[in-house]
Amino acid sequence: MRILESNFRGLLALLLGVGIVGAAVVMAQNDQVSNQPVAVDARALSSVFREVSKQVLPSIVSIETEGKVTKLTNGSGQLENKFGKNHPLEELFKNNPEFKGLFEGRGRGRQMPIPRGKGSGFIIDAAGIVITNSHVVNNAEKVIIRMFDGREFLATDVKADPRADIAILRFDAPSDTKAIRLGDSDAMQIGDWVMAVGSPFGLDLTVTQGIISAKGRGPNINERENFIQTDAAVNPGNSGGPLLNLNGEVIGINTAISTRSGGYDGVSFAIPMNMAKWISKQLIEEGDVKRAYLGVAIQSLDSRLAKQFGFKTAKGAIVTSIFPGSPADNAGLEIGDLILELDGKIISTTRGLQAVVERLTPETSYDAKIIRNGDEMTLSITVGVMPGNFTRARISKEMLDEKKESPAGSYKELGIETQEPNEELLKRLGFEDPSSVKGVVITQVEPGSLAHSTGLRKGLIIESIGSVKNMKKIETQKDFDEAVKDLSIKDGFSIQVRTPRGRQFIGISSN
Repeated sequence: MRILESNFRGLLALLLGVGIVGAAVVMAQNDQVSNQPVAVDARALSSVFREVSKQVLPSIVSIETEGKVTKLTNGSGQLENKFGKNHPLEELFKNNPEFKGLFEGRGRGRQMPIPRGKGSGFIIDAAGIVITNSHVVNNAEKVIIRMFDGREFLATDVKADPRADIAILRFDAPSDTKAIRLGDSDAMQIGDWVMAVGSPFGLDLTVTQGIISAKGRGPNINERENFIQTDAAVNPGNSGGPLLNLNGEVIGINTAISTRSGGYDGVSFAIPMNMAKWISKQLIEEGDVKRAYLGVAIQSLDSRLAKQFGFKTAKGAIVTSIFPGSPADNAGLEIGDLILELDGKIISTTRGLQAVVERLTPETSYDAKIIRNGDEMTLSITVGVMPGNFTRARISKEMLDEKKESPAGSYKELGIETQEPNEELLKRLGFEDPSSVKGVVITQVEPGSLAHSTGLRKGLIIESIGSVKNMKKIETQKDFDEAVKDLSIKDGFSIQVRTPRGRQFIGISSN
């Protein structure tokens, strides 16, 4: 089970506590009138949980993995004396056969414990196909599948898609193997009851319940994600197990938790089953996953940017970078374009665009409705096959130090100071090719300022600034000085910034 650090554990505890108290008050009030309806409803719900559990448990498996055995040796293949010659521990233990080789540097090396892991999965084909998370079986040399009645089988084949954290296991299934039913994750709504089944802490076939807390979550743990959030209790070992609706259908694959304690804190994430169906089908039939791609970096529209673009609601995905020679480049997409629709499907967020794009048919043309400089237009884009090395850059570099390296401009109303960056500074900021970077670097951001509240920070490169219909490119400090003279914080404007990881737009407005 992947574990995320949570910053809102206390808030969750408070809210859950309030919810429990509130429920108790309502039940007590109802009880004064008649406790019969409450009891009947509770028994009916309990009966549903019981029947679903009975129905699905034969199709859920526990997974155990064994990794590669390693040995502690020195360069010559012998066990290294880590303590040094004539160490006091040598005198104490050198005559003990179990430790003699440790101090003499003899032998072929001490074998480390076998790396082991545990997780969960469920059978999607009675012929012997299990689906789970790829991180459950990552780097495993041996995968053991244990069915609900204790029978164990070795996985004969493993195919994985690390981008979405999904894996398919094959095994020689007995004749009485039962496949679980798969549901429609898109049909699930916030507040719907769900059940989670898995092997938390090695406790096989543990059933928990909760509700769907949110949809479309992206906590940045996978490259491709559109998680269902739930408060069903999920812990390490639940990874790969099913999230079920009250019809006994799988609507998600339990994958991660957000926690400070290392265990269940009320926030769990599951891969939607509709995404998993599409991926697993390719893994089963082809052995890998082929995705379509545009070749752009994108960001979602926030309220400030929506105002700059003239929209009442923050919908769509803004193009912040275009990769040379990509389908987007060939189709004529430009930085700053706002994508509203693709293939007739409305785009609300960046994850929504990714979900639509990757399932398109490569080498096929699709219409995209966009907004460019305030005008709506339609482009035809022929999508391609995503290259294997096409991924988000995850670069963590130390940002700017306090040293001023060239004269800076100060913009008190906005709350920033800027300067032209030199090659040495750009390298410190993490840019591998400083010659490709144009603009000014933010050297100071005043705490509590408008710039601070909108997300501007030290080390960002400002590449362009202006209104939606009049973005001005910035290459020098003089360019920036001239551009800001014509801007009004009251009316609002946009800034395009760049880091080694990519570009994004930030809306600036005092309203």
